Order: sequence, then structure tokens, then C-alpha cells
Amino acid sequence: MPVPLSDASRVLGERVKDRRTRLALSQEEIANLAGMNVSNYGKIERGLGNPNFITLVRIAAVLGIDPAVLVQGLGAASLPRKIQAFTAADFIRERRERQSR
Repeated sequence: MPVPLSDASRVLGERVKDRRTRLALSQEEIANLAGMNVSNYGKIERGLGNPNFITLVRIAAVLGIDPAVLVQGLGAASLPRKIQAFTAADFIRERRERQSR
């Protein structure tokens, strides 16, 4: 069985699936309403897909929720280890340190 891309992808997928099942709708119904391929939608629910912003907003709209609900609490710690996320503060601090050398 494939492994989710990241904790963030897994959590997003769980939230989307939970909302869909609460609405008693199928993956195919949600995918069609969101204007997307059902296979791609299924990948999102399983944490195997990485939806772009527009897709995320479309899915949230179909599910009748604010997109923020789907990503709430997800941050850098939820990303894959191979992707190192830096904050703007990290960048500024590093730049200042390099300039002072």
C-alpha cells in the first residue's frame, strides 16, 4: 500500500474524507462537483496527491467549508523531511549574519 507524501498530505486527506463521508457523498460525486478527475481526488484523500491552491479551494467549496479548515494546524513540521522549510525570520537572520562577516 502506498505511503502518504507527508503528514500534511495524510491529515489533509483525512479531513477531506471525513467531511465527504459526513455528507454521505461518494468520491466520484465530490470529484465531479469540483471539476476534477475522480482518480486524482482519491489520491488526495489517501494522502498521495498534492493539490494546488485552486483545487484545494474547489474541494472546500464543494464540501461547504472554508479552505482554512482543511489546512489548520499544518506547518513545517508536517512536511516531508527532505523538504527543509525556512521562515522569513530564518532567512533574515542568516542574511544579517553573512553581511556582518
